[in-house]
Amino acid sequence: MKTLNELLSILKSRFENNMNRHPKIKWEDVQKKLEQNPKKLESLQQMEETGGEPDVVDFDEKSGSFIFFDCSAESPKERRSWCYDREALDKRKEHKPKNNAADAAKSMGIEILDEQDYRFLQTLGAFDQKTSSWLKTPENIRKLGGAIFGDYRYGTVFIYHNGADSYYAARGFRGKLLV
Repeated sequence: MKTLNELLSILKSRFENNMNRHPKIKWEDVQKKLEQNPKKLESLQQMEETGGEPDVVDFDEKSGSFIFFDCSAESPKERRSWCYDREALDKRKEHKPKNNAADAAKSMGIEILDEQDYRFLQTLGAFDQKTSSWLKTPENIRKLGGAIFGDYRYGTVFIYHNGADSYYAARGFRGKLLV
């Protein structure tokens, strides 16, 4: 577990090395907001520890919040090989994965990226060129047993579906946090 100063140093360095993600945002403003929100820092710590490489991607004028996404090149390593949600995990009779994306995100205090978030992330770089990431699934799809995921292949963002109870070594999930 990193100290607060170590985490802030990592986040600042990533912020400065990726200014294309947030050209109009100043680190001093982000740090001030982070220091006022210790619970959000805990969530960022967990995003970092599980390989997400969180970074600021936007500012929400309406809520006055900085938006962080997992910006690791591939789906976060320590969040892979999980099915979509608790219902899907409970449905599996054998070869159950060790966790599910929805419960993990909730316990971390983050949201799973939805399709719109994922498409926006892909405008900031090429992510998930070898992996894929579960995405927040519309209720009508989930009620039928499915879940959606995204990846980036052949210069294109693909959104596709799978049974929510499936899991793959190369599929994880990406999170979003408003601070």
